[in-house]
Amino acid sequence: MLDGKTAIVTGAAGDLGNAMARHLAEASASVSLWDIKSERDAQSALARVQAHDPGARYSIVDVRDRDRVDQAIAELPRLDIVCSNAGIVEAQPFLEVTGENWRDHLDINLTGCFNVCQAAARKMVDDGREGRIILTSSWVGSIPWPEITPYSVSKAGVNMLVKQMARELAVHRILVNAIAPGIVNAGLAGRQLRDEPQYAARVAKVIPLVEPGSPEEIAQAVVYLAGPQTAYMTGSILTLDGGCSLFQFDA
Repeated sequence: MLDGKTAIVTGAAGDLGNAMARHLAEASASVSLWDIKSERDAQSALARVQAHDPGARYSIVDVRDRDRVDQAIAELPRLDIVCSNAGIVEAQPFLEVTGENWRDHLDINLTGCFNVCQAAARKMVDDGREGRIILTSSWVGSIPWPEITPYSVSKAGVNMLVKQMARELAVHRILVNAIAPGIVNAGLAGRQLRDEPQYAARVAKVIPLVEPGSPEEIAQAVVYLAGPQTAYMTGSILTLDGGCSLFQFDA
């Protein structure tokens, strides 16, 4: 479905990003994986993608470092698909949020997306190439959830960034959309589900479809947004949250 297309996935050594990279490779895209982990620590993540795309490559890129982002983009012979997925989430009650916690979330989750997406869009325009830019948002970008204020605010910013880019880049046939996962059994949420009974009990009450999502389900949506079925779709936030945002209340 994505034969001849090239893609980059940021945060590709993590659970969600690695699933995205693998599913894009399964769809026949040539994939570049970006993350801040060392090549040794990212070896298994790269191997999973190379099982479907032997030419897949890994680059150490900190999305906060605009010079490094520009350099990594310039190294690509062509670029068709961008998955701006790198992000962090660290839980702290609002009254305990530190300045460092706040800055880290905005720098990585929002400014990092801006850096990657602007650099990629400039390359697509310079090359005269149509493209797809897909950002990772979250259901909490529009629905508050306890103890993750910096994360929620950063994802709300991502949602508007998607719409701004979509509006201005449409003339270049660059389509910009986002996926908004709900509670996914991976990363911080996965650890909390395993280790924090209070969090697991809270989650059990808010998902109408009962079970948390999986990285594979989210990755399949990324392939959908990258494919020909969505050639008339831009500026949209595709929510995959099992119904979390439907406000399920106790009877």
